[in-house]
Amino acid sequence: MKTYLEIGKVNNTHGLKGEVKLEMWCDGIDYIKQLKTVYLDDKGNKALSIVSARPQKNIAIIKFSEINSIEEAQELKNKIIFCNRNDAEIDEDAYYLADIIGCSVVDIESNKEYGKISDVMNYGSSDIYDVVQGKKHYLIPAIEDVVKEIDTEKQIVLIKAMKGLFDED
Repeated sequence: MKTYLEIGKVNNTHGLKGEVKLEMWCDGIDYIKQLKTVYLDDKGNKALSIVSARPQKNIAIIKFSEINSIEEAQELKNKIIFCNRNDAEIDEDAYYLADIIGCSVVDIESNKEYGKISDVMNYGSSDIYDVVQGKKHYLIPAIEDVVKEIDTEKQIVLIKAMKGLFDED
């Protein structure tokens, strides 16, 4: 499992004192508010200390102690921000999307394996798993009617296939 996870991307500066606008890729501002430190790489080398974080529509306005001017904030533009998964709490039945990438997708009734999750996309109403088997891609909606169990420890996602999800034999 990855230790450092993407939480968002700095898309602009905010004001003159070094605040930045973060496009959030995590569950929201409450997740970010748990964090004291974030990173500019996925190895935890380039740390930034969060002074404050507040929501503004669907983004977060964040102030880092190391960034004190608009010029310094400008250097963060388009950078991906990471967190250490051990620095935040998530619900017991929740999981990180990074942990389901690579999971096998298996039919809960027939035990047929449909492939492995290669990506997770979201276009609004729910996550969509891109499941790859050989050269074929299947798009699986991550909804209750389809996804029945996710076990990131065993790297398996159990589904009940709806009609039309897979090629009919």
